[in-house]
Amino acid sequence: MAALLHDTVEDVEVKPHELEVRFGYDVTQLVLELTDDKSLPKAERKRLQVEHAPHMTPRAKAIKLADKICNVTDIGIDPPEKWDDARRLAYFDWAEAVVAGLRGTNAALERLFDERVAEARARVRAGTRDDD
Repeated sequence: MAALLHDTVEDVEVKPHELEVRFGYDVTQLVLELTDDKSLPKAERKRLQVEHAPHMTPRAKAIKLADKICNVTDIGIDPPEKWDDARRLAYFDWAEAVVAGLRGTNAALERLFDERVAEARARVRAGTRDDD
């Protein structure tokens, strides 16, 4: 459940107590562990993700890893319209830095991340997008 809800506090402005009422303390704590502080500048939030990744609980690490797999896959296949290749590659570099701190959590997810980021980089090098 926490994997499905992991962005709700920062993106949908759902309050933690609302999550706890509906989904319980455990799910809420996982969601909060995965939530960025949107009051900080984006660059600082990204830096903190890299810094905090090694210190997350194993369950939060697995969710973060799955999220990075999805994001890298999406940006590799169908990036936001205004993202040029340099921005896509920078995202992949940053995602790899986050995942470096998550390693040792789930070997299968880590292999899948490595495969997906390699595929995404190859798509950028080939100049392909989903709309091509």
